[in-house]
Amino acid sequence: MRACSNSILCPKEDRENKVLLYACRSCDHQEVADSNCVYRNVVDHAAGEFTQVLFEDVASDPTLPRTKSVRCAACGHGEAVFYQATGRGEEGMTLFFVCCNPNCGHRWRD
Repeated sequence: MRACSNSILCPKEDRENKVLLYACRSCDHQEVADSNCVYRNVVDHAAGEFTQVLFEDVASDPTLPRTKSVRCAACGHGEAVFYQATGRGEEGMTLFFVCCNPNCGHRWRD
């Protein structure tokens, strides 16, 4: 792929011929793309690496739903944050609760 007069070629769709083109925005130059992939983001995880939930932050997260229909077994507080995630080594989703009492932070699953 080459650039025209110091410009960058940008992806453009040719719907009639069903091909991906790279076109210059400064002139009429365009060329057929080598590949149909415009952008690809690959995330590699090291062996044994897991996504961790920081439970201290969960109770104060305003984006997570809250419920007052449960009681914390550790402190008796009547409000908890809940979310779904996969448990370690388990199939399917599990419902997790975290106590909203800032002095507690107890967590449990449904």
